[in-house]
Amino acid sequence: MITPPIATDGAQIHAITANAGVFSAEEVECVDELWEEYQTRGPDRSGYYWLVDRDEGGRVLGYSCYGPRSLTSGTYDLYWIAVDSTIHRGGVGRRLLAATEEAVRKLGGRLLFVETSGLPKYEPTRQFYLGTGYTWEATIKDFYAEGDDLVIFTKHL
Repeated sequence: MITPPIATDGAQIHAITANAGVFSAEEVECVDELWEEYQTRGPDRSGYYWLVDRDEGGRVLGYSCYGPRSLTSGTYDLYWIAVDSTIHRGGVGRRLLAATEEAVRKLGGRLLFVETSGLPKYEPTRQFYLGTGYTWEATIKDFYAEGDDLVIFTKHL
């Protein structure tokens, strides 16, 4: 079931991020910081909105974090989406992405903007976005580091 998260979901969100196998320690820390900002200031003041998909027992299966892009009208960023690594390819990511798109629409969003890495280990991620109707808009060579490109996807909602 996809819902807004509750305060006690933070540890599970951290674990999903840390165990994903693709995120650096710095990226895991970034997710923790966005979570803390959301918890202390709320979505409207922090600009970070979260959704979780949980099973019937209450375990978090995956999460998304999104928010309005500064200095735009109706453009939103998908900052993070991650699924428990033990259940990849089970539909959780697709459900979360569809729910995130719907939530962005309800907030008045018209365009969802996604940035990811061009490294080979992110090929499944890039295919996921292409397979869910996103357009590969741009690649910026060596953006994150030498040999690590920024790949930008968008979807008009």
